[in-house]
Amino acid sequence: MTTKHNNKKRKNKKLSKDFYESELLRLQTELVALQNWIKNSGSRVVVIFEGRDASGKGGVIKRITQCLNPRIVKTVALPAPSDREKSQWYFQRYVQHLPAAGEMVLFDRSWYNRAGVERVMGFCTKKEYREFLRSCPEFEHMLIRSGIKLIKYWFSVSDTEQEKRFKSRIHSPLKRWKFSLVDMESRAKWVDYSKAKDAMFCYTDTSFSPWWVVEGDNKKNARLNCISHLLDQFDYEPLELTEIELPTINHSGYVRAPIHKNNFVPERY
Repeated sequence: MTTKHNNKKRKNKKLSKDFYESELLRLQTELVALQNWIKNSGSRVVVIFEGRDASGKGGVIKRITQCLNPRIVKTVALPAPSDREKSQWYFQRYVQHLPAAGEMVLFDRSWYNRAGVERVMGFCTKKEYREFLRSCPEFEHMLIRSGIKLIKYWFSVSDTEQEKRFKSRIHSPLKRWKFSLVDMESRAKWVDYSKAKDAMFCYTDTSFSPWWVVEGDNKKNARLNCISHLLDQFDYEPLELTEIELPTINHSGYVRAPIHKNNFVPERY
């Protein structure tokens, strides 16, 4: 298991399509083994994905969960809090989504909204922000002491790459839904977000709950690097497939009902 930060920043080489797809398949097979280990061991795992808009968080979450059981590995992406939720203890709306035994929860943005978008956009008061920075490490320490495995990823993306991805979303009818007014504001407040991220790391990049930074300008490299690192955090068992023999169907005594009255989907393809 890797336990130390690697501060060396290197330029990711471009991966071939064949290598990327084969390596992704290998890692996804390992994720199935990890899923089985989490279920059988009764482990409770929380993985947080944070970063700027269009940094690649959603893409890596999609690849992680693609071949997994959604009853075991769950994704949580909460909308803006309701008026009632705003009146609650800040962490309350997140606590209800924490895993039970044998589950892993992936937070696509998390309680760190307060240190990022809420702080920069003025959605919280300065008092609420300061209280978050003070209480967040205590909250995470409490989760870890309770037996939860907590892993935090920050996806880093350059301003030029973010601009490229934003333009792709704006001009694509399949991606336009990903772009919002908040995204527009995040471009105008790039430096403010940088300052907020630096302050957040100063208070919450702790020895017991460190941040792991993923270089996100190259999506394919970022996905493989993140998934590989995630797997390294566990001492799970290799995947073993036992022989399964399907039973023979006994059709005796059954006559299929007439189907001419059924409503069939038109076969256009």
